[in-house]
Amino acid sequence: MKVLVTGATGFLGSHIVDQSLAAGDEVRVLARPTSDLGYLNSLQDVEIVHGDLGDAQSLAAACKGVDVVHHSAGRVEETGSRSQFWEANVAGTRRLVDAARAAGAGRFVYVSSPSVATEYDEDRFGIDESEPYVRNPKSYYVETKAIAEREVLAANGPDFTTCALRPRMIWGPRSGGWMTLLLRKIRSGRLPDLSGGKQVLVSITYCDHAATACVQAARSDNVAGKAYFLADAEDVDLWGFARDLATAFDLTPPTRTIPKPVLDAALTVFDTIWKIPGLQERVAPPLSSWTVAALTVSNTYDTTAAQRDFGYSPTVSLQEGMDRYVEWVESIGGLPALLA
Repeated sequence: MKVLVTGATGFLGSHIVDQSLAAGDEVRVLARPTSDLGYLNSLQDVEIVHGDLGDAQSLAAACKGVDVVHHSAGRVEETGSRSQFWEANVAGTRRLVDAARAAGAGRFVYVSSPSVATEYDEDRFGIDESEPYVRNPKSYYVETKAIAEREVLAANGPDFTTCALRPRMIWGPRSGGWMTLLLRKIRSGRLPDLSGGKQVLVSITYCDHAATACVQAARSDNVAGKAYFLADAEDVDLWGFARDLATAFDLTPPTRTIPKPVLDAALTVFDTIWKIPGLQERVAPPLSSWTVAALTVSNTYDTTAAQRDFGYSPTVSLQEGMDRYVEWVESIGGLPALLA
C-alpha cells in the first residue's frame, strides 16, 4: 500500500515509517520545512512532502494517491493555550480527514491516547473499550484528543475506514517524551517518590508495538469506526520502572518522599496559580493534580479487542526494551547528549 505518515519526524511517527517499510509499503511523510529530517534522510525510499496540518493545500498534495493515512502528529507539550491545542489536535485533524477522504484514501488510522477515556480517580485494572470518554478533561491535551478521536471515528463510512489506537506511555529508542522528562527529573534530584509506599501498576507501550499496531490496523477489515487500547504484555510497577531506569544510567533513584498533607497543599497552590490567564501557556507547573494522579493511580488496559480485530501481539519484553533503549542512548552520546 501507499501510506502517508504524519508526525514522522517525531518519536512514534518515525517508528510507523520503519514498520510500514518493513511491511513493504510505499511511504510518504508530511514534514514542516523546518523539521529535523536527519533520521528520515537515512532511510531509502521515503518520499518527503513539505507542509503542515494548518495548510489545507499541502495536505491535499500529501494525500494524493495514498491508500492509508497514519496520523500521529499533534500537540503533546505541557504548555500552550486552548486555541493552540485545538488548532493542532482538532482543526488539524479535521483538515487531514477532509483531505484524505477527498483524495480517495481508503483508510485513516488515528493515534489517540488512553487518557481520553481515563479519569485517574481510582485504581483501575483491565480497562477496556467500553469505558466512556472522560467527563471533565483535566488538560487541553485530553480535551482536544477526545474531540478529535470522536470526529475521526464518526467520519467512518463505506469507502473510508477510520479507527483510533490508544497506546499508553509509548517508550523505547528515539523517545523524546516522558522518558526523557523522567530522566531529567531523576538526574536533577527534583523527582520525589510519590508512590506513598504502594505499587503503582500501569500499562506502557513499546514503540515497535504501537507502530506495528498501526500497520496491522490499516490492513484489517474489522476496525471500522472503532477505538482500541494498546499496551505491552507486562504491566509495570511505575516507580520500579523509574528505579530501573535510574540504575541503568548510574543515577540515584527517587527516594525523597512528601507527606500527603504537604503534597495536597502544594497541589492546591499550583493548580490555583496556574489558572492565572497566560501562565499555563508559557510555563509548566512543577506538579499538577493531573500529573500526580497519573503517577500515583494504577491504570492498566485490556488489549483483547486489538488482538481479536487485527492480531495485535506485543513481543518485546520489558527487559529487552530497556536494553534497546539504553543502547540507543549510548549511541547518540549518552545521557548528556539526550538531556542537553
